[in-house]
Amino acid sequence: MDSGGIMDKKTVIVTGSTRGIGKAIATSFLKAGHNVVINGRSELSSELLDYFNSFSGTAYVITGDVSDSSFAKQLIKETKKQFKQIDVLVNNAGITRDNLIIRMSDEEFDATLDVNLKGTFYTSREVAKVMLKQRSGHIINLSSVVGTVGNVGQSNYAASKAGVIGLTKSLAKELAPRGVVANAIAPGFIESDMTGKLTDDIKEKALESVPLKRLGEAEEVADLVEFLSSQKYITGQVFHVDGGMVMNG
Repeated sequence: MDSGGIMDKKTVIVTGSTRGIGKAIATSFLKAGHNVVINGRSELSSELLDYFNSFSGTAYVITGDVSDSSFAKQLIKETKKQFKQIDVLVNNAGITRDNLIIRMSDEEFDATLDVNLKGTFYTSREVAKVMLKQRSGHIINLSSVVGTVGNVGQSNYAASKAGVIGLTKSLAKELAPRGVVANAIAPGFIESDMTGKLTDDIKEKALESVPLKRLGEAEEVADLVEFLSSQKYITGQVFHVDGGMVMNG
């Protein structure tokens, strides 16, 4: 995406952007010269700050937990104050607390939904107030293939990510009259710190369900986010970045 001139410069919030897919998304927008709000629950290391500041765009850090509704309000309010408008919200923050259903605790279930679903709701609710007044904006929510097909040991994660899809479709219908669009992206097996710890045997087994026979890259998800952030006539859709795991007719 070419930022061109100041009129094309976007202000983008990426939650959970200190590592993995979120980091790749933030990097993509920073490389293109945009204002990017970096968010994570912990203070950034000096090395990570230097990394984000090495690009042509402006990185602005707001630390906090999106599962806290008061922080979600602060995140949107501070971004609006700093950059005057908000063009794109990418809800990427997410956690896993895997366990079989008969062993899953209330805390494991609640914690996962608090971040993955309620966090997405909180930030979307607050940014919608800004975008509706602007009569423009993009909300891009990260779901998962698990939210569409389920997975053993991830009933909490699947519920949260399926909820994100339902939330996204409702947002799309509610916000469309004012020119605000909302879409979801459902990644499959993506190279990450977590997949890096898997044995070759486990990876090989996982790839049996992937027609392209490889793990995806975080940058491939970021490319789709960047594309969607410039589209005004695509809304209410769920895009799978999964190497063909889920094929909808």
